[in-house]
Amino acid sequence: MSDRMVSGSKQTEDRIDNALRPRRLDEMTGQERVVENLRILIEAAKGRKEALDHVLLYGPPGLGKTTFAHVISNEMEVNIRITAGPSIERAGDLAAILTHLREGDVLFIDEIHRLGRAVEEVLYPAMEDYALDIVIGKGPSAKNVRLNLPRFTVIGATTRLALLTAPLRARFGAVYRLDFYSLPAMKKIVARAAGMLKVPIEDTGIIEIAQRSRGTPRVALRLLKRVRDYAQVRADGMITEDVASQALDLLEIDPLGLDDIDRRVLLTIIEKFEGGPVGLDTIAASISEESDTIMDVYEPYLLQLGFIERTPRGRMATRLAYEHLNISDNRPPRQGTLF
Repeated sequence: MSDRMVSGSKQTEDRIDNALRPRRLDEMTGQERVVENLRILIEAAKGRKEALDHVLLYGPPGLGKTTFAHVISNEMEVNIRITAGPSIERAGDLAAILTHLREGDVLFIDEIHRLGRAVEEVLYPAMEDYALDIVIGKGPSAKNVRLNLPRFTVIGATTRLALLTAPLRARFGAVYRLDFYSLPAMKKIVARAAGMLKVPIEDTGIIEIAQRSRGTPRVALRLLKRVRDYAQVRADGMITEDVASQALDLLEIDPLGLDDIDRRVLLTIIEKFEGGPVGLDTIAASISEESDTIMDVYEPYLLQLGFIERTPRGRMATRLAYEHLNISDNRPPRQGTLF
């Protein structure tokens, strides 16, 4: 379901957002802890005239992992080479990338948790010893040749930290988690993007879009463009609170950023199974969706809002979910829960 309007996953239309990316740490909004840690890391490396330590960024999609990689390369004043875990199918593919790197360069590997085991075995000595082991020939005449590599920096990005092997995780000197952005940060991101896109927008319109963006910059930029289209066709081009609200209501995105599928998950638990507990597979079958998709795509934001609760017996809808959907919660209160 990566084509959902409120999905943090990258979509085709997001390619034009590259021009909206911040280029320096001073331009970054939100993620203050990560920014400050990176600032110290970069200044220390530049002071010693060394390559930056390997960096691992993890968190939900759309929070700026790729943007941080570009910012790091700009701050270090080096080139960046971008690839993705699924794109490196063989060890030879990685070897070809590594041998073309220069001193201090950044190698950004998106979805690094999807690297194959054989590829990881080549990456280990490259990250640790800056060396590439190549086997030439076959059988008894085979020889192992070690090529020295320039000191470079691997920046890995993943949405599934648990799927990274322990040896690979151990080779990153700095590991940072990106969290969902606060409302003030989202307002600044929307205002900056509107200015760069030359979209006339009122402060109330900025707030309306920011509130429905699920704390995810990629979603905010996507919604801004859709509201801009609505304002151009149905209004005078100016994005006001009413215009933004009407546009987003038309897209079935409610004031908290929930879309139709999010509401279907909640209504399934509440109406079909009396608020739960209900198993994940049962929910998936009820809405004709994969259980992994529900757990990885839909649940994180619903958990963040406090709308569902994970229990040993299954998922339960909380009182907050009932209130948001304007449904009376007639269940008896339970000890130690959100009810």
